[in-house]
Parts: sequence; structure tokens; C-alpha cells
Amino acid sequence: MIVVTAATGQLGRRVVEGLLERVPAGQIVAAVRSPEKAADLAARGVLVREADYDRPETLKGAFGAGDVVLLISSDLVGGRLPQHVAVVDAAVEAGVARIAYTSLLHADTATVSIAPEHKATEEHIRASGLPFTFLRNGWYSENHAAAIAQGAATGSIFGSAGEGRVASATRDDYAAAAVAVLTGEGHENTVYELSGDLAWSLPELAAEVSAVAGRPVSYQDLPVEDYERLLAEAGLPPELAAAYAGFDVAIAKGEIGDATGELRRLIGRPTTPLRDTVAALLGDA
Repeated sequence: MIVVTAATGQLGRRVVEGLLERVPAGQIVAAVRSPEKAADLAARGVLVREADYDRPETLKGAFGAGDVVLLISSDLVGGRLPQHVAVVDAAVEAGVARIAYTSLLHADTATVSIAPEHKATEEHIRASGLPFTFLRNGWYSENHAAAIAQGAATGSIFGSAGEGRVASATRDDYAAAAVAVLTGEGHENTVYELSGDLAWSLPELAAEVSAVAGRPVSYQDLPVEDYERLLAEAGLPPELAAAYAGFDVAIAKGEIGDATGELRRLIGRPTTPLRDTVAALLGDA
């Protein structure tokens, strides 16, 4: 069986959809916190099991001997390591065959605030003795959805990244990589540094938004403290505002601009161009 945790999330659903194109539905397990939210998957023949990262007792029944597991990282910034440890320990106890984990690009050397949690999760997986695959996902193009919408509406995009570059890819791209690893051979004890084919800067993002929206859009670079305050005023929780501002600092330092080519090779096609993502996001607005 192939088990996908957080299978009703934004990445998890895409992974399940990709798996349904490759393997019979009865070989896929959607491990979710709220099974009722996966009723549509169950109706298509996917097995649904309860798996709440915060309730270890639910994890014991989520996995079986010989399963291949995708652990999609939690979005609880600052509190996800205990959740990940609980999932890994349950997988070990069940005797799964392999675990894949959605980590962070260059997790062992990155300086962004979320890197230590990913690095520690990887270390726990290595120590568990399970065969593993680390999908070190880079920046998601959709992380700029709010900025893209704001730019189209107001003519301004704000940030603290300067001329730093971002080698982003879409959730669909990263999901396709997970599907390739879960259904393919030769991925045991392998680390993939995944990122988009072409790196771009925030001024270039503003230019793409301008081209799609048909109005002038400029990038306004701010001191990081001002940008963090702006994010908080826009409604982001303080920890997320700090994390997003911190990512702009990482962008300025060149930590997210590494176009490794590994994602393209793994999925067998080019990653989604930034223009396509901007057009799709503004089309959905």
C-alpha cells in the first residue's frame, strides 16, 4: 500500500490525484486527521484511515507492514518536530518498507527559521533505520499568491528580498515528484534537492504580474522589520509573518535561488513557468 499523510491538504490531494493515474485506488491510503473530509476519495476507492499528528494513538492504525509512506510535513511552524517524530515512530512500529518526507531545500545548511525542524526530522528518520527518500522541496510559487493578487489590484508588490532570486515550482510540480518516488524504483536512501528550472527576482515577478494584469506593477523593497510588520497588519499570525519575512532575507542571501534541475529530471518534464502560475492565480481570483 502507498500511504499519503495529510492527504486532504493542498499538496496531499495533488499527490493522491497523481497516484490515481498510476496505481489502482485500492492500493492508496489517504491518512487524514478528519476522515469525513476525504469522503470523496473514499467514494473513488481510496482507503481512508485516521491519522492525526497530534494524537499518536490514531497513528498506530494508519500504517501497515510493507507500506510505502509519504510524510507530508506539518504546517505547525515551531511545533512540527514532535508531530513528525510521532509519525516516524508509528511507521517503524508498523514495519513499513520505506518513508518519503517532504523536507526543505538544502535543509542541512539553510539558515531560515524553519530549517532546524526539517533537519531534525531527517535526522530522526535516518536514526530510525527505515529506508528513506528526502524530497527537499524548494519554494512554492503559490506562496506568492497574495502578493500577486495585491500587485494586480494595487500596482505594488512588497518584500525584503532585494534582487535575490527564487527557483520556485508549483505544488503540482512537487506533487509529481512525490508520485514518481512513491511509485518508482531506486529511490531508497536518496536525497533530492528540488526546485524550479529558472530562478526569478521579485522585480521580475512584478513584471510578470504587470504583463498578465495589463497594468503597471512595481516591486517595493522594504527593511525586513517593516515587511514583517506589513505582513502582520495584513492578518498573518506573528510567527508566520516572521517566517515569511525571514524567507525574503534568505532570498536576498541567495539560499532559495538554486535551480538544481533535480525536480525536472525526477518528473520528466519542465517545471511550471512563473508566467503560467501568475496567469492561473489571477484567473482564479
